[in-house]
Amino acid sequence: MRRISIIMVACLGLIACKEETTKAPPPPSDLTEVSLSYFCQMSIAEHGGPKGQVHLKGYPAPLFFAQVRDLVAYLKSPEREADIVAIYVSDMGVAENWDNPGISNWIQADQALFVVGAGVSGGMGAPEIVPFATQDAAQIFIAQYGGQSLSLDMIPDAAVFGPIDIDQLLEVPS
Repeated sequence: MRRISIIMVACLGLIACKEETTKAPPPPSDLTEVSLSYFCQMSIAEHGGPKGQVHLKGYPAPLFFAQVRDLVAYLKSPEREADIVAIYVSDMGVAENWDNPGISNWIQADQALFVVGAGVSGGMGAPEIVPFATQDAAQIFIAQYGGQSLSLDMIPDAAVFGPIDIDQLLEVPS
């Protein structure tokens, strides 16, 4: 009996000491001509501005968003379908231009800087939240369009749920 107790203690000690392995998040998916926006089910390729994607536990494909603003609204909503395992947004600092944000220039949303309050319109015509991988790229955009640079967790609810004044939106050059 004593021998079994010693073996059990040793096994429990090994289990407790074993480093917990964390599964790497799934890689971002490239945008394709058939990628549809989660909320409106419209083709994302038909809309300019930055995009987003959310990977959910147990789902084989990500949810795509035609606007980063919509992605942030989804994240702030309590009515999600499953646990989130990865979130990616377009890096607009390396985008070809506003109309062509890129199909594979994704960055992890928790590492991005988001320009909020610039008054630019995204792919669906609402004010956009514009992601960048670097502070320098965000500052260049802010110098031209205004706004402020924030981390994902600092984006205020009013930036995604507030009223929209279409007349206040600026044109972003193609």
